[in-house]
Amino acid sequence: MSLRVEGLKIYYRTLYGDVKAVDNVSFFLEDGEIMGLAGESGCGKSTLGNGLVRLDGRMRMMGGQVELDGEELPIGDERAMNRLRYRELSIIPQYAMSALNPTRRIRRITRDLLKTKKVRYRTELEEFRRRLEVVGLSEDVLRQYPIELSGGMKQRAVMVISTLLNPSLLIADEITSALDVSTQRAVGEMLVEFRDRGFVKSIIVITHDLSILAQISDTILVMYAGKLAERASADTIINDPLHPYTQLLISSLPEVGVRYEDRVLAGIAGTPPSLLDPPAGCRFHDRCPFAFERCREEPPFEEVAPGHFVACWLRTKSAVANDAAATVPVVVGGTG
Repeated sequence: MSLRVEGLKIYYRTLYGDVKAVDNVSFFLEDGEIMGLAGESGCGKSTLGNGLVRLDGRMRMMGGQVELDGEELPIGDERAMNRLRYRELSIIPQYAMSALNPTRRIRRITRDLLKTKKVRYRTELEEFRRRLEVVGLSEDVLRQYPIELSGGMKQRAVMVISTLLNPSLLIADEITSALDVSTQRAVGEMLVEFRDRGFVKSIIVITHDLSILAQISDTILVMYAGKLAERASADTIINDPLHPYTQLLISSLPEVGVRYEDRVLAGIAGTPPSLLDPPAGCRFHDRCPFAFERCREEPPFEEVAPGHFVACWLRTKSAVANDAAATVPVVVGGTG
């Protein structure tokens, strides 16, 4: 197993109190697995991904444990984590196209990064050139400034730089959000190729774009308001979701060839709760069309079928209430 997360809590400090962005989250990631992490803006997915690599000054680890390849990650210790970054785990940050220093050539940016890891640039230069070729970039990129590269070229350069030391885990945070559709697909396929070539062992892809995850992910983990809602294979999440939030999220996506006159897209009623003072129980119950009294208690994140985990009283095997047992609704696809 590549990654194991148990009871992780990451809060943001504010003048009004702690924002419970990641609240008691547990999941695992297998060797060679590409897992998509999806959910609405503000659900905590980027906090979860970034928190595994670096807690910024506003973030606090309030509890939990993280293991990578059987060794505990000291994510609350900035100095200890700095020794592991880029070697054991790495990140392609959100807005990666703006992550490159505009006053440095790509060659200098890479040399400076390798120097902080006590790795000689000349030692890695030939491999760096080879990987640039893999992503469709010429060696000329090394002599160029970021401003001379297109958005897609900068994105691919960051992908190569972030994985040059073959980390076990790669976090890719919203790496397709500012790209055109064809480039999005190409970047997604490159992530798969990086995994297949052994540049990285496992990948977490963070995005709100489920269409991208459907193409490249082995599994998808859905978050809502700081909690995990559902995890299953990508095919199951897209075609046979069980959690009402996942069902509504999938049903709100447009379909190619379907006109507005034929089908009006329906969003999810209401708004996500404040994570300063989240509601008790299932955090989706105020917006859920199937909520009942038991939903005021927090449901377990439970395996209801092999490899399929869900946090919903309508689906749990351990404590299905009589009210829920009578009717098991399906919003989109599947048999439930």
